[in-house]
Amino acid sequence: MKNRVIIFGAGYAGIETALSLHKKKKQDDNLEITIIDKNSYHTLLTELHEVAGNRIDDKGVIVPLRDIFKYTDVKVVKDEVSTINFEEKVVISPTDKYEYDYLVIAAGSEPNYYGINGLKEHSFSLWSYDDAIKIREQIKECFIKASQENDKIKRQILLTFTVGGAGFTGVETIGEIAQWSKVLCDEYDIDHNEVKLILIEALPKILSVLEDNKNIEKSMKYLTEKLQVNVMLNAAVTNVSEGKVELKSGEIINTNTFIWTAGVKASCITDEIDVDKVKACRINVNEYAETQYPNVYAIGDISAFVTGGHTLPALVEAALQTGKGAAVNILSTIRGKEKKKLEPELHGVMVCIGSMFAVSELMGKTLPSWISIIMKYLVNIHYLFGIGGFDLVFTYLKHEVLHKRHRKMLIEEHYSQPTRTMWLVPIRLFLGYAWLMEGLAKLNEGWLKTAMLAGRATDTDSSASVTETGTKAFRIIADHTPGWYAWIAEKLVIPNPMLFQTLIVLTEIGIGLALISGTFTFLAGLVALGLNFNFLLSTGLYETSWWYIPAAICMLGGAGRAFGVDHYLMPYLMKQWRYFVRNKRISLFLR
Repeated sequence: MKNRVIIFGAGYAGIETALSLHKKKKQDDNLEITIIDKNSYHTLLTELHEVAGNRIDDKGVIVPLRDIFKYTDVKVVKDEVSTINFEEKVVISPTDKYEYDYLVIAAGSEPNYYGINGLKEHSFSLWSYDDAIKIREQIKECFIKASQENDKIKRQILLTFTVGGAGFTGVETIGEIAQWSKVLCDEYDIDHNEVKLILIEALPKILSVLEDNKNIEKSMKYLTEKLQVNVMLNAAVTNVSEGKVELKSGEIINTNTFIWTAGVKASCITDEIDVDKVKACRINVNEYAETQYPNVYAIGDISAFVTGGHTLPALVEAALQTGKGAAVNILSTIRGKEKKKLEPELHGVMVCIGSMFAVSELMGKTLPSWISIIMKYLVNIHYLFGIGGFDLVFTYLKHEVLHKRHRKMLIEEHYSQPTRTMWLVPIRLFLGYAWLMEGLAKLNEGWLKTAMLAGRATDTDSSASVTETGTKAFRIIADHTPGWYAWIAEKLVIPNPMLFQTLIVLTEIGIGLALISGTFTFLAGLVALGLNFNFLLSTGLYETSWWYIPAAICMLGGAGRAFGVDHYLMPYLMKQWRYFVRNKRISLFLR
């Protein structure tokens, strides 16, 4: 009999649960895993501000569920759950019913409007893919209208962009808008001094989650001085109407764009199901992430998991850890073992204000801005690699680094330009031919039969002279050779000439064949650069081979993807890797 596990919600927590169950399951567990979500894709919620601010393409924040669960036994269902009957163990949608033995509620969260009059109706939220698109188009539309508006008051309202809430999302959003607004001003011939950027916060400081006040001060300084944002603290919103935001102080902000990011609450599904709830409608759970119903778990933002006397915050790391914990306990129950108490350990937080500044607190340490930016990329890469392998990582880097839409540094303006790999084919073939000829020439000279590598040349010798036995000696230590390289050559290479001669010949022939066929071109380019660097330190580059270095650099741009084996091989290997990670075995025939 199958143990039917239904996971409701394909956010960070739900996906982690599904993948953990698939990874850790045994054949005897008889698992039937189903994940249900209203969307056919997973949204990278932490990156939505980049789409809203037009830094990256909208496809950069969504990952199709079919890609995540390919080569797994997880069944993906696109449906919108309306309620849950816990007594009959049925998840119900307007069109279907799904029976379960184990249920994981991972429906996430939604904006919290706190009952403020008119707020929901007259503001933009930033909590979904669609939200990000709407904000991006709204900002663009405001600049278009402002460029055509002669009335100064109406023009000022159009060019006033206000964000409510100075938590992570709010600060990151206003930072993106600040950067993009400079581009839009140039595009629509608008004086940037006309643009008003306002960040409203009811608390006395921004980024209140941060523990280090220095990080808060640095962020505040960057917002106000560098990005020219008007940060209003102790400013609670009391009423919102069309074009107006009213504050508790009585001040009124006239704006056509008000983005609300000040707080979240559990998904509205909690209003439709009979579960114990606490503050912000989050579901009350025990130390196993289990609700009051046996074998029903609540994880991620929708769960009020208490640890150390505090409820876990709505963070990605908390979602991942509760998701993995729920999977472990489901399998323990199926196998008749004792459930394991969850002991989440949050390692830190980071916030990026635009693309050029960030602050972070990781494991109790505050990192410099540039390291914080790198850490953010590394965290996202680690997560994407876990759910989708190399191809998701490459897609992420393509959007974040190569195809960033605005605010590019001088060097970025150049390396981010797309290049058709077909134009690299002639130089790839020519470089491959040159390396192949180098290897074959050494083969004909007897490099696999006679020792030819020698030490430092004498005054009467050249770098390649004839020895007493009549063979050619290649002096690999010259006047320009660094001391550390000379030491390696004398201690390792010269005493074992045949080994290294064989490696050089085979490597040169291998590089040639790889480049000609377009197989592992990136790797061949790296090896070619390494070999040229080796020659540069020893015998030096000859007039006929100096061009090998710039040509090898060109090979790093995916030169084998056009008219080469890499066009078919690399996608196949990425699929094979994902299949292996999911199933701990390989399959020669994958679709």
